[in-house]
Amino acid sequence: MKFGKFAIITGAVLSTAIVMGSAWAAKQTPQEAAIDYRQSAFTMIRNHFGPMAGMVKGDVPFDAAAFKKNADAVATLSQFPINGFIDGSYEGKTEAKPEIAAKMEDFRAKMETFKVEAANLAKAADGASDIAALKPQFSKVAESCKACHDSYRKED
Repeated sequence: MKFGKFAIITGAVLSTAIVMGSAWAAKQTPQEAAIDYRQSAFTMIRNHFGPMAGMVKGDVPFDAAAFKKNADAVATLSQFPINGFIDGSYEGKTEAKPEIAAKMEDFRAKMETFKVEAANLAKAADGASDIAALKPQFSKVAESCKACHDSYRKED
């Protein structure tokens, strides 16, 4: 009997969450949804990149397992942001410059470089026991971020 009540309550909570989420999503334009999508992906990337940066800078003690976990996450997450760059999504609450639309081939190339370098960092982190061995590849990932930001991100 207790399981039945739990199942009903859980079902009701999940149903409410789904309906409310759908209602929220329905109020967004596709462009607003794209902005939210890519900003969410970049936030997750930043949250995983930060701990590695702390290790590279020596601000945080090197932890090989944590570095690997974060490198794997960045490599996986690097696949997603490009999907949020759709026509008309360069206005509003976004740091993306409108020039992306006109230079999409270059933008895609920069995003691809980021994906490749992030994947290479995840590979380099396999079995790594010293931060010094990871610094060069970490720098390549950071440089790929900067290349895109320099060209396609609005200044604060």
